[in-house]
Amino acid sequence: MVERIERMPEGTIGFRVVDELTGADYRELIEPALGEAAERGEVRLLFEIDSGFGMDAGAVVEDAKTGLKLGLGHMRAWKRTAIVTDVDWIRKAMKAFGFMAPGEVRTFEPGELAAAKVWVAE
Repeated sequence: MVERIERMPEGTIGFRVVDELTGADYRELIEPALGEAAERGEVRLLFEIDSGFGMDAGAVVEDAKTGLKLGLGHMRAWKRTAIVTDVDWIRKAMKAFGFMAPGEVRTFEPGELAAAKVWVAE
């Protein structure tokens, strides 16, 4: 399940993944918000992911579709993505493959949520 983080700096989008991420989460919440930001010309995204994180098969498919549609289709719009997590494999994956994402990508520890919000908005 994903929920929108309401208290975010202007011009940024924040999501908190509190359980298993689903295809419906992507279709109903994530993709529309990212699509609006991409159309405005600037995507600044923060994902807060807790240790119970998982993805169902639908989320994997929707993530790939969203990446192709909004990542490749609007590469110049992507400015910064902050990943706030203590999930080791996510941190390692971002270190290894973050260069492939559009814009800048940086990981933060859970105690650094406020700093992540500031960074993503800069």
